[in-house]
Amino acid sequence: MDTFIQLTIDALTLGSVYALIALGYTLVYGVLKLLNFAHGDVFMVGSFAGFGVFQALGGSDPTVPLWLFLSLVTLAGMAVCAALGVAIERFAYRPLRDAPRIAPLISALGVSFFLANSMQLLFGAAPRTYDTFAIHNAVLYTSGFDIGNVHMPLLRVITIVAAFVLMVALWLVVNRTQAGKAMRATSFDREAASMMGIDVDRVIVFTFVVGSALAGAAGVFFALRVPTTVSIGFVAGLKGFTAAVIGGIGSIPGAMAGGLLLGFAESYTQGYFPYVKDHTQWSDLVIFVILIAFMIFRPQGFFGRADIRKV
Repeated sequence: MDTFIQLTIDALTLGSVYALIALGYTLVYGVLKLLNFAHGDVFMVGSFAGFGVFQALGGSDPTVPLWLFLSLVTLAGMAVCAALGVAIERFAYRPLRDAPRIAPLISALGVSFFLANSMQLLFGAAPRTYDTFAIHNAVLYTSGFDIGNVHMPLLRVITIVAAFVLMVALWLVVNRTQAGKAMRATSFDREAASMMGIDVDRVIVFTFVVGSALAGAAGVFFALRVPTTVSIGFVAGLKGFTAAVIGGIGSIPGAMAGGLLLGFAESYTQGYFPYVKDHTQWSDLVIFVILIAFMIFRPQGFFGRADIRKV
């Protein structure tokens, strides 16, 4: 039972990160019908941006209160990624908005390679470690609460709660605000939305800002636990995309559900199959087998709707 509880905590932590990445994919696809394959590298840039502020504020010996310290690190990752999302939309996607679908897809792949290689040239390939264990005598790990014999560190509590708060905030923005109504209108029919007086360009930029900011937050939450490198974006992006597809790409609740499902699948596979050689890659295999199964038996995902095509 203790093993199950520990793996469940790990699954919620990891699944929350995947869900935040998946939300970026699903927002952009819902509005533009574009698969933004550069999104994983935006996630990676967010982890590096947070690390820069982490170091500027004192690193493992922060010069400000811990709550403010973590808030500033997370906000820095979100702000840098939001600005990056605006730049990507303006220079890589907007000129190709009315082009055949393959053109923006190729552009997205080009942006992904550009970001990964630029970050490696600027910062090198060495891992960056936030070293949260050294903060105030490991308070982020010793604090928290116990579930039976299993300790749930404060850092994991913060990660899970913050991720769910961001998900709920996004749902409220999309479903309860004028900007959200404009996003939904644009997703249904861009031309009709434009004729009704909606500034489609502004809506699309807003979509990239929100989606990229969520990826930045996910990058910080991920890197607070494990070292970050310029190569983490590729695999994280694939898993976020997988979560979006499983949940029903274009569906916000689906992205959340898909991310959590992947988190549970990965955590339980690694926990219950430790005797398998290189069980981390084994868990990746399980995740992509789940993706293939959904593509065959339920391609619209959990909450998606099947496309209606005229013959």
